Amino acid sequence: MPISTGTAEVVRDPDFPQRVTLHVNGVPSSSLDLADPGFLDFEYMQQMAAVMALLPAGPLRVLHLGAAGSALARHVEHERPGSRQLGVDLDARLLELVREWFALPRSPLLRLRADDAGRALAGAHDATYDVVVRDVFAGDRTPEHLVGTGFAAQAHRVLRPGGVLLVNCADRPPLTTARREVASLAEVFGRDAAADGLLAAVAEPAVLKGRRYGNVVLAAVRRPVEDAPVDERPDLRDPRLGRALRTLPVPATLLAGEDATAFAGTAPPLDTPPSP
Repeated sequence: MPISTGTAEVVRDPDFPQRVTLHVNGVPSSSLDLADPGFLDFEYMQQMAAVMALLPAGPLRVLHLGAAGSALARHVEHERPGSRQLGVDLDARLLELVREWFALPRSPLLRLRADDAGRALAGAHDATYDVVVRDVFAGDRTPEHLVGTGFAAQAHRVLRPGGVLLVNCADRPPLTTARREVASLAEVFGRDAAADGLLAAVAEPAVLKGRRYGNVVLAAVRRPVEDAPVDERPDLRDPRLGRALRTLPVPATLLAGEDATAFAGTAPPLDTPPSP
């Protein structure tokens, strides 16, 4: 089907006909099970879901920058009924089609907005969201205005204390971009964020060892208020998170605490201005 930015195609899985993959301009962008709203196929989304499980029980407010087929938003609503979510995508026609094709939570549980992700983030109110997800690509790269310290500052601003930013960073050996993104998050979320369990990286071992191109999920928590209850103080060093990631269908490695600091190494932050 023609969309505003090119073409969209839905391809069924020949082995599981209820499972479909949305291709945008030939690139797999979302995978859904039409009979199971909790299903997540993409490994990086499974990793993000494992991080979100550390947040307090109950509904969440989530901002998805890069909506596509809204697979992660379906999962959040399935796991945490009553969550309020906003999915932002540049392509207005694509958002119309996914509403038509897929069983997505209705508004106001899930609102879909055609907009530039940076502009939508800049227009969000302070301390509004429990989770901000960045999953935006132009080709195989994230647009420049959605990386670095400028983006991190805007995301930090709209997160509630104890809220988490989840970043899908696609990179290739030697993972220079991912390391610089971790350094950028540390610049904004706090130089001691990694040491305090507020900054981490997650990826498959082969990606972290520099053997191939792949996704690195970065997680940064806005520091909770001093007197916040224990369950409102997510700690990315939590052993439960490491176990959850290791037991995924494709096991992933958690780099938190000193490991996150070592991963960034001496990489300089990506200094970028805030999104307009």
